[in-house]
Amino acid sequence: MSDSPRKDTPQPDPAAPVPRKDPDAPRTRFRAGVRVGAGFGAASFLLALSFGAVTQAQGWGVVVPIVCSAVVFSGSAQFALVATLASGGPGSAVAAAAMINSRFLPMGIAVAGDLRGGRLRRAFEGQAVVDASWAAAHRGGGRFDRSFLFGATLAQWPPWVAGTVLGVVLAPDASLQHTLGLDVLTPALFAALLLDELRKDRDNRLPALAGALLAAVLIAFLPTGLALIGSGLAALMGLWHRKGAPV
Repeated sequence: MSDSPRKDTPQPDPAAPVPRKDPDAPRTRFRAGVRVGAGFGAASFLLALSFGAVTQAQGWGVVVPIVCSAVVFSGSAQFALVATLASGGPGSAVAAAAMINSRFLPMGIAVAGDLRGGRLRRAFEGQAVVDASWAAAHRGGGRFDRSFLFGATLAQWPPWVAGTVLGVVLAPDASLQHTLGLDVLTPALFAALLLDELRKDRDNRLPALAGALLAAVLIAFLPTGLALIGSGLAALMGLWHRKGAPV
């Protein structure tokens, strides 16, 4: 038999353009999320290292802080838990962490329309809602990139747990967070997310400015946590504007 191709077999045209990957394909968006999440993951690793060190200074042992990072996966709630346990009982510590994590309720409601499946599947997919991923996956207009959200979160969870493990094993000085300036990572992270959000949606600019001014005023009279909660009232301006009222 001859090895030459049959005449009736269509041959590829070398001059034909090579098909490009669809930038909106779920796999492409997932990979884009992983790339963005990797940067957040690096910051998360350093913060988790500090968290592990602080827990050792307070005698948490080895297993508890690692399980806490794997399950809770929230730096703000975990540091609040550590700080409250140092000065109060377990009840007040859990209440403080729960109050901080209550922000995920409106965040979850916002992204719910872009999740898929029944209640159980949507609840499982909702576990990918973390601060950086949620903000980075926002497309504007209240819509979210589901695949991007998953990729960004997946890239952050392993560094967070690994950083905690390293902090527990090495048990560096608990002041590492201040010595290396790690305490500015979280504010810097949220500032970067805010700037990106303002770039994508102009309607958010006025509420963001009002929230910043309100926080600056309240922090002169109230504790930091209450000032931040109070500044969230500026978000009502965004809701008012979307309903068609002038702002």
